[in-house]
Parts: sequence; structure tokens; C-alpha cells
Amino acid sequence: MLTDEYRYKIMKQIEANPSISQRELARELDISLGKVNFCLKALVDVGMVKASNFKKNPNKSGYLYLLTPAGIEEKAKVTARFLKRKTEEFDALKVEIENLQEDLRTRT
Repeated sequence: MLTDEYRYKIMKQIEANPSISQRELARELDISLGKVNFCLKALVDVGMVKASNFKKNPNKSGYLYLLTPAGIEEKAKVTARFLKRKTEEFDALKVEIENLQEDLRTRT
């Protein structure tokens, strides 16, 4: 399953560097090459990303990944959802930290 987190991170990397390789994406996101391949294929299959074959030099072929107009729109939606979830996690973590600090104060 392609989560919003990976969808967001991959689309962000592609937007910043359309000629990024799958290996580089895997390194940047600290995930397996297979997972990158799966995620990119899913994004291409639903029309969010277009992959075009190109050659930088005679010995190396690769792909140029471009966000489609639908992909640009989806990235904005995914970014908003991802930000909302991370903000909620951050707020919950702040409450947990405050509770732990209070617990320490009452025990010392």
C-alpha cells in the first residue's frame, strides 16, 4: 500500500529532481529499492507521475519522472493531509511530554 507519507516524500523528491534514479530515491528516503519501484509504478499507474525514458550518456539509461497536472494537484492534497497528521502527532507528543515532566516533578 502506498501511504500518504511515501506518496508525499516521493512526489517531493521527483518535483525537486525529475532525473533522480530509483536507487537515489531509495537512499534519500531510507527505503528499499523494491519499495521505491512499487511506489513509482503505483504513481504512474494512477496518472500522478509520468516516466519518460532518456539517456544521459551512451552507457546509462534511466527515467525522467514528471508530476502530471493531476500529480501536482494530488501532491497539494497529500501535503495537506500529511501536515495535518504530523501536527496531530506533534500535539499528542507535547501532551505526553508534559505529562511525563509533571510525573517527574511530583516524584522528586
